[in-house]
Amino acid sequence: MDTTQDPVLQEPGTQGGRRLTARVRVYEALRGELLSTAVSPFTRYTEENVAERFGVSRTPVRDALARLEADGLLVKRDGGLFRYTPTVTEFTDLYELRVLLETCGLDRAIDDPTIRHDTGAIEAELVVWQERADAGILPDAGFVTADEQFHTVLLGAAGNAELVGALQRVNRRIRPVRMHDYLTQDRVNATISEHIAIGELVLSGSLRQARDALRTHVGQSQSIVRARAARAMHLMQLAP
Repeated sequence: MDTTQDPVLQEPGTQGGRRLTARVRVYEALRGELLSTAVSPFTRYTEENVAERFGVSRTPVRDALARLEADGLLVKRDGGLFRYTPTVTEFTDLYELRVLLETCGLDRAIDDPTIRHDTGAIEAELVVWQERADAGILPDAGFVTADEQFHTVLLGAAGNAELVGALQRVNRRIRPVRMHDYLTQDRVNATISEHIAIGELVLSGSLRQARDALRTHVGQSQSIVRARAARAMHLMQLAP
């Protein structure tokens, strides 16, 4: 029986910085690599090989792997855990569902004038995105989580929490491939400017224009992600 305590470890690369428990350190390290393009969907994760790799007991590894599976980044297959990658059909279906959910938030406000967006939530989110525009954000696969935040805030501002929950579930499933959208500067810049434009349209009451801009924004992302993910998979299959 594994009774090893979960030790507190200083975060690598810091000097007296925040200190992490082993399970958090393993979780954050694995999450970062799963959100990068460096991990093949054929890489097998087990309690044994991860524990050996990080020099910790299997207990914190077990917890970290369970969290990553709940996040939708790992999936059980052939007695091990592998990076989740949706099939082409799943990808297409999930993106279709994503568009329906996100535009529904705007459609319900268009169809029912008594439904009004929480402008305070949108304004606060736009402050964050304007700061990103001013600071300049470098390409990073992890930027996908910031993108998800914008879209869930925008949908949540329409007042239906169930729609938000459904979108979050879709996001978890397509996140492993959506990260391919943020590997070049032009896509990061476009995402930032398009988010600001969509938010401003909603705040100005131009809901139909906002809906059209949102559809275009998500559609462009879908096309780019599909092409880049297919190329990445092809290169992985060619690798020795």
